Amino acid sequence: MTTPDEAKAKAATTYNAAADFYDDPANSFWARFGRETIARLKLPQGARVLDVCSGSGASAIPAAQAVGPGGSVLAVDLAQNLLALARAKAEALRLKNIEFRNGDLLDPAIPASHFDAVVCVFGIFFVPDMQAAVRALWRAVRPGGRLVITTWGPNFFEPGSAAFWNSIRAERPDLHKSFNPWDRISDPQSVRALLESGGAERVAAVAVAGMHPIPSPEAWWAAVLGSGYRGTLEQLDAAAKERVRAANVSFVRESGLRAVEANVVYAVATKA
Repeated sequence: MTTPDEAKAKAATTYNAAADFYDDPANSFWARFGRETIARLKLPQGARVLDVCSGSGASAIPAAQAVGPGGSVLAVDLAQNLLALARAKAEALRLKNIEFRNGDLLDPAIPASHFDAVVCVFGIFFVPDMQAAVRALWRAVRPGGRLVITTWGPNFFEPGSAAFWNSIRAERPDLHKSFNPWDRISDPQSVRALLESGGAERVAAVAVAGMHPIPSPEAWWAAVLGSGYRGTLEQLDAAAKERVRAANVSFVRESGLRAVEANVVYAVATKA
């Protein structure tokens, strides 16, 4: 079983490596779903927001824009390289109400009952004990505030994902995995059950089906390099990486793939 420290180290290594392609134009899904998560919240001016697993700011920056100068956003992520991208974006937008912190969503230094909204987009499933993660995040929500979890729905990036894992199996069967961490909570019922098991109240969860465009074989490879697949790829030697790249590019070209599934579950819990 993966320990919390091992999970944190793996996530940091994966996403520090993925930072060079994370914000590639082909990977618009990060910004798309981050913005949509915040839009659904309808944050008031002056609100205080905690955004964990914040990546390069896909939800934290829209939150800072929504709450205005009188509000504040604390954005936390394990990957220093992604935080560097987020800081650059915030500086370009002249946002003064956002703080970026390298750290963990389980950090006990995060103040209790403090935030009007606690947001976690595509991150809760990386914690081995998701129930403990929900408890920690719920603790940070003030009375009347909300905990917001966005996670992947079923069939993540299919059929491209299956093609990627088939190419990995051809090189390193030991690295092939038929299970993704988000598979544990890929429907509204399982997300709602998770939040309630962690003490959250008044939980509403909804599934939204969608697609992510793949305009070219190179766009699919950019998605591989700029996402969680990167952690597996970095365990290959140079020759094997090139064969995996070639297999993925060939798959997209020969299949005529133009889009992959990008289904999402949005959940909100409101503290009494």
